[in-house]
Amino acid sequence: MTLNQDALPQNKMAIKPIGKLMLGMGLPMIISMVLQAFYNIVDTYFVSKMPDTASISGMGDYGVTALTLSFPIQMLMIAIGVGTGVGINALLSKSLGQGNREKANRIAGNGIFLGLATYALFLLVGIFAIKAYIGTQTKDAVVLAMGTEYLSICTILSFGAILSMVYEKLLQATGRTVLSTVAQLSGAVTNIILDPIMIFGYLGCPALGIQGAAYATVIGQLVTFVLTVIFHHTLNKDLNPDLKYIKPDKGIVKEIYRVGLPAIVMQALMSFMTYGVNIIFVGISEAAVTAYGVYYKIQQFVFFAAFGMNNAIIPIVAFNYGMQDKKRVKEGIKYGMLYTLAIMLIGLIVLQASAAALAGIFALSKDTVALCVTALRVITVGYLFAGANIAFQGIFQAFGKGVHSLIVSLIRLIVVTLPLAYLFTLSKNPQATVWWAFPIAELCALIAAIIFMKGITKEKIDNLELPIEIKKIKDDIGTDSGLPEANPVEAISEAE
Repeated sequence: MTLNQDALPQNKMAIKPIGKLMLGMGLPMIISMVLQAFYNIVDTYFVSKMPDTASISGMGDYGVTALTLSFPIQMLMIAIGVGTGVGINALLSKSLGQGNREKANRIAGNGIFLGLATYALFLLVGIFAIKAYIGTQTKDAVVLAMGTEYLSICTILSFGAILSMVYEKLLQATGRTVLSTVAQLSGAVTNIILDPIMIFGYLGCPALGIQGAAYATVIGQLVTFVLTVIFHHTLNKDLNPDLKYIKPDKGIVKEIYRVGLPAIVMQALMSFMTYGVNIIFVGISEAAVTAYGVYYKIQQFVFFAAFGMNNAIIPIVAFNYGMQDKKRVKEGIKYGMLYTLAIMLIGLIVLQASAAALAGIFALSKDTVALCVTALRVITVGYLFAGANIAFQGIFQAFGKGVHSLIVSLIRLIVVTLPLAYLFTLSKNPQATVWWAFPIAELCALIAAIIFMKGITKEKIDNLELPIEIKKIKDDIGTDSGLPEANPVEAISEAE
């Protein structure tokens, strides 16, 4: 077989050293996701600063509680968008690794169609179901009204949020994580700037209170959406953006959800857990619910960073598994796990050391701040277990083992956490003990993840052997050739 230079491999996921590749793809996603967490917490910060009215005192506490009760639906929206994106990401990366660009185009188009269908679902939820949903968690008239106002806006205008998640995955799956990051950063910065303007009424804008926080959020999401669309249709050369590919294909949809549906359920479990925790914690006090909401926004800095690395693990491992490159698959697993654990360790140290300072940032009652400090000190004990679980879930998804990720999530978020949390509320000092449900659940989930990984190693990895044609190409040029990037499977096809 004789190769011309145009037929040499070019895709960085095929030739770049895995350690550098993982950092190169992971860091932009980590930065963008950390900023996402930042603007989530900025929402909470500004809402906590809302001034009292003539008839209502403690507006900040009421507002933060309303955000906390609204969060499960927002998380469910993210779950469906991100879970669908996981299926798109894994299948796209694998198809590109196999050199099947036509299928990759159909996967991308069907992903956009599914995003539109998801928005239609949440539009209906926003119109018809929000007040009833908030009412299942509180009977307080002020919290009910504020939660309904905020969440109705966020669901009815969720077009940008849902479609941007799909387009971000199209960019990430083709290795264009920097473009995805630019779009996310732009939306986050827009949200941060608009929050105080729209909540408090600066620069001629009327003071909209909690509605202002909602409008700032959806405008930021629309900015991200517009930029991801522009980047995909103008700069993403690995995919054909022709609208004909948006036509639904039952086979492609089934493939996307074979991987993505367990991921959707897995992500949705976060929503169900938060909803369940809200109901359980209200049995302790309203302050416990608010404290958990504040803790959750703080811990997103750490967990979103870990999930950013998870998003790099999936395409790297899936691409090299599609190429049948055993060595690079194993290196992808190793570096993905190491980097994720490093993120969680840093988070553990920082949150333990600064728990009181972080909780004190918000304009909340002393009881709420004290409970938030306890939550930070106790729950972070399980962060290394959580980091390993997050890395394993990305690895499982890359191999198409979405059910394994689902089971790990069920254990860490529902099966152990909620029963334990309820039992701890029956103790003599529930304010101190209830938080231990979270690290205990992470440890139980990690045991299951290790068992699953042993089976996947035997089934998927041990029998991998790099096709001889690709091996010859890579041996001939080396992995640090400095050549432009291409697909090795396509190179073989062209050479033949």
